[in-house]
Amino acid sequence: MLIQAARMQDPASHLGRGPVLAALALLVGSAGPALAQQPAPAPLETHIGVIYRPQEAPASYDAEAVPEDEGIAGARLGIADDNTTGRFMKQSFVLDEKPLASPDADPVAAAKELAAAGIRYIVLTLPADQVLKVAEAVKDSGAVVFNAGAPDDRLRGADCRANVFHVIPSRSMFTDALAQYLTVMRWRKVFLIVGPTDADKAYADALRNSAHKFALKVTADKPWTFGPLAKARGDTPTRAEALVFTRGLDYDMAVVADEEGDWGDYVPYRTVDPRPVGGTQGLTPTTWSPVLETWGAAQAQNRFKRMAGRLMRPLDYQAWVAVRTVGDAVTAKKVNDPGTIMPFLTDPSFGLPAYKGTSLSFRPWDHQMRQPIIVVQPKSMVSVAPEQGFLHQRTPLDTLGVDLPETTCKFP
Repeated sequence: MLIQAARMQDPASHLGRGPVLAALALLVGSAGPALAQQPAPAPLETHIGVIYRPQEAPASYDAEAVPEDEGIAGARLGIADDNTTGRFMKQSFVLDEKPLASPDADPVAAAKELAAAGIRYIVLTLPADQVLKVAEAVKDSGAVVFNAGAPDDRLRGADCRANVFHVIPSRSMFTDALAQYLTVMRWRKVFLIVGPTDADKAYADALRNSAHKFALKVTADKPWTFGPLAKARGDTPTRAEALVFTRGLDYDMAVVADEEGDWGDYVPYRTVDPRPVGGTQGLTPTTWSPVLETWGAAQAQNRFKRMAGRLMRPLDYQAWVAVRTVGDAVTAKKVNDPGTIMPFLTDPSFGLPAYKGTSLSFRPWDHQMRQPIIVVQPKSMVSVAPEQGFLHQRTPLDTLGVDLPETTCKFP
């Protein structure tokens, strides 16, 4: 600009250019050190804590053993993806892992340690009671807790907490997804088989509610009393009794409630009448499966396999979603203060791309993440809920799980 001004003052003179150029060089040279001394702005760094319980290695060969790094491997992929995006926005993300040493270890101490270190985002792959303990322990610090492992409906109802966001669907969302598929197929008569654990009974309760919601009929409802036949991996003297167990019943599908995987896989192909089996085994509603390839999921499957050396499981996906939720929100708002991020998560403008064909969002009334649920069998994807034809005034995703008029969640 100085040179241009000098030319405008004396456009015909070439003698005036030398002094002007010399003055310009002197000006730039004197400003150079001052500019060099100004430090570049530091990247915005966000720490995300993960509290998890490593899976124990099986004592003997088990083809379906749970990987020791289940869940945390998904969080590691999530932090890598956060940094891939954040690099362009001058942001960085750090994963602070807190493995619990034993099944009896209390996660509260780990949560308080993270909060004391200034970490305000904590992902949990823990049971419901421990989620509540952690949420209570860190609420005064302003930390946000992401529940990636507990599907209990009570966490979205009477036991909801304002500082907890649920990325894993509730049990009622899972059973609603299965019930919608049965409705579409007109398989309206259900034989419900219920395992002995509290989780099995909770799944059965959710299925009964889903059946009522979608006008299905539970024509038979029986407890499973034959032990862990699926884990026995062989014939036992009770096999004939298990076959008789299904005789003389009128049903279109047997739905098993076996969250521990003790016996549910024993039921398919062993019913007296040829009937499909679904629920926790057989035809299963879930967040993720190796058979999911559409909507860019194959790319995520490959990246995870290269990183972890195995296939991605549902808990891995749920931990990935939790970590990506923080990264996506921080990138969008350009701050990592929970006071800004928490309201943004329930804002209609928030949406997380997560290989489901639509963006995922949070319900403001119970902080449950809305998301499609895939219905799969071991070798292929069978359907996706919400099914076509199930409509809602806000979004069809709200046809899955507890809607606003029915919720018992009351935030302060």
